[in-house]
Amino acid sequence: MSLFDAIAKHARENPQSPALLSSQQRLDYQTLWQQIQRLASQLQQLDISRLALQLDNGLPWALMDLACTKAGIVVIPVPHFFSLEQQDWLLESSGADALVGPAHQGWHAAEPLLLVSGELPLWRRTPATLPALPQGTVKITYTSGTTGQPKGVCLSLTQMMAVSHALAERVAPAKVEKHLTLLPLATLLENITGLYVPLLTGACSRIPSLGELGFTGSSSLNPAMLGEALLRWSTHSLVLVPELLRLLLALCTSTPTLAQQLKSLRFVAVGGGKVAPDLIKHARQLGLPVYEGYGLSECGSVVALNSPDADKPGSVGRPLPHCQVTIASDGEIMVSGSAMLGYLGSNEPTPEQIATGDLGHLDEEGYLHITGRKKNVQITAFGRNFSPEWVEAEAQLCPAIARIVVFGDGQPANVALIQPLPGKEADLPRQIAGLNQRLPDYARLHHWLPVALDQHPGLLTANGRPRRNEIYQHFSRQISQCLTGESS
Repeated sequence: MSLFDAIAKHARENPQSPALLSSQQRLDYQTLWQQIQRLASQLQQLDISRLALQLDNGLPWALMDLACTKAGIVVIPVPHFFSLEQQDWLLESSGADALVGPAHQGWHAAEPLLLVSGELPLWRRTPATLPALPQGTVKITYTSGTTGQPKGVCLSLTQMMAVSHALAERVAPAKVEKHLTLLPLATLLENITGLYVPLLTGACSRIPSLGELGFTGSSSLNPAMLGEALLRWSTHSLVLVPELLRLLLALCTSTPTLAQQLKSLRFVAVGGGKVAPDLIKHARQLGLPVYEGYGLSECGSVVALNSPDADKPGSVGRPLPHCQVTIASDGEIMVSGSAMLGYLGSNEPTPEQIATGDLGHLDEEGYLHITGRKKNVQITAFGRNFSPEWVEAEAQLCPAIARIVVFGDGQPANVALIQPLPGKEADLPRQIAGLNQRLPDYARLHHWLPVALDQHPGLLTANGRPRRNEIYQHFSRQISQCLTGESS
């Protein structure tokens, strides 16, 4: 069943059932279906081809995404965590001829779009270039920005629905009836898990603004505000990145009322980076039903996911039914059956198999295990191979560590650059000693330096991930001093 067939069916059978909620508005399935059709008709009359969507999380974002897709207009989400330069690159490279959101230079105001709850600003322009799109493209999602010019991944509705249906089936044992979005809808993961999957299953998705959750800027978060939001809005499911999981566990430990409130949770997915198995164990001990998964935009988001009836902590779960995962001779994870249509502007043929760039293995029960990034494998001077992501994931168990990047390639010892949490610097030596006790000798942190990675331009991606090569170049002198004994 298609997404819109499902929404129409829920509108007929359960017209008053809540579909989407915000702090100010409630849309039941009947009203949602009416608004999608009305807005889609309005958009079709404007002869829009590609629409860039730059709104905060909320019902207007969801309505625009759904109505554009219904109208056959290509949607181009603009991530809030992109820099201004990356946003301009996205608008230029995508060939967008319409924009809903704030003003950008070179765009002219058009008649605003009308919603029941108000108006949305619409901007138009004739794009300087119009890169070709693979046939069937309904969404261009840009990669997270590990380079200055992120790539546009072209996706079809068929592919996104295959992922959504597979996720709905995998999570079905948890009986999720309401979801709370914590990640930006402009990220494909929350777009699918926080909007499409709930609407397919007849559940309700609450979509607060990012500010209501405590987010400011590209990657700053007020933990107290997040805790208040979770207390205010009871939910059955969440989707988290590892850093949010760590924060959630800390909040539960310090706030018993929140830990009690979160007993309503039935399914918490965590992905977007390697997660230490002990972090999952700690979450389960606190009563949080946390399950690790794995995916990438080129495969339509989720590829594998643990679930209540098929769970192996330490793995990212079994591949979803529509995905075929194989392991190349060098250990790289290869995915077929869920490939993107292609990269925007590329003349390359549609790939049948995606080379993920990640290393891993499938165990005898079919569970997928991720060991690191192919390009990041480090070989010590003693010939031992290790993935720094594994060590960095284990460091998630150290509450004093905000960010950590490990270097040891070709070196006799490993050096860690660590950004401590403010006020927790004194706890680092003890916690690092405990971390080292859990690691084999070749992977231990022999030297470490406290650094403020977020204070140096270009060392983090727009959404806060460390840029390993740039960090190494920036701190190469200090790393060398550690290894030669000039510093400790």
